[in-house]
Amino acid sequence: MNAEHSLLLGNLAQDYYFSKMPINKMVEKYSLSRYLILKYLDEALTNGIVEITIHSNYERSVELEQKLKEKFNIDHLYVIQDPENLAKRDDRIAAFAATQVQAIIQHCKFVALAWGETVFEVIDHFVKVERDDLRFVQFMGENMKYRSSTGSMRMVQRAASKYNAQYYTIPGPLYIINDKIREGFIKEPSISRALRVAEKTDLLLCGIGTIESVHSIPLWHEHETAIFPNVNLENVAGMIFGRPYDINGNFLNQASDKTLSLSLEKIKNIPRRFGIVQGKSKYKATLGALRGGFFTDLVINEATAIRILNELK
Repeated sequence: MNAEHSLLLGNLAQDYYFSKMPINKMVEKYSLSRYLILKYLDEALTNGIVEITIHSNYERSVELEQKLKEKFNIDHLYVIQDPENLAKRDDRIAAFAATQVQAIIQHCKFVALAWGETVFEVIDHFVKVERDDLRFVQFMGENMKYRSSTGSMRMVQRAASKYNAQYYTIPGPLYIINDKIREGFIKEPSISRALRVAEKTDLLLCGIGTIESVHSIPLWHEHETAIFPNVNLENVAGMIFGRPYDINGNFLNQASDKTLSLSLEKIKNIPRRFGIVQGKSKYKATLGALRGGFFTDLVINEATAIRILNELK
């Protein structure tokens, strides 16, 4: 096999297995017939250019995945079977998500990160890779847990350290109640630069929260009515991108958004939006996120998938 042909096989395999490019798109890209592309993909396997490893720790429920895909418009949905030892469930989810996310990052230049325990655990499972052309960026303000390992500023630093890459932060709180002050913050050079970089994002990584995530921070809890004016908190099914939404996937604070963040419109334009759900208690938040089409990729556990399907009956 000559070097040029080996490179072609590698490129085809990258597009097919990592980028999940459809065969018809590959036909256009490489000006090859469908037959030849399939033949070359088999050749890549035979010659060891591609190695497929099935990890027993990541056993998936294909049946549940298919049922959910029939009901929701989502490109990539993974349902991870629950282990016998439920204490290991969240770690299994994080480890699987890390593998999937790093496969996507191979083709990214800019990666936006939320904060939270779930994202922290996924990053903790990253394998070290050298990528000096990669950039990590916050797309919304901080959660002010400065003594926590999951604080937002440390999150992008931690991810960047796994790739020896650069990072951009938003040195401001997630919520700013005064509209004029918030608008002024957005114009500050350090924040406007991060938001401009976030607009270029190829991949966004975040978890799904509930209203309890707001309650867990005393300052936010004390000022809930000012942060979410005219929002009936009893209708909040989940929290994502710092914003509350209902069981049908409708954001509840669009008329008075106090979030220091990339706009929802620009977030929805990010090509890959990867979500991770840990714990079965977030099934309503997950259902709302699926109905709202917030993600292109989602990893959930078996118990959550079953609760969602039961809710839909």
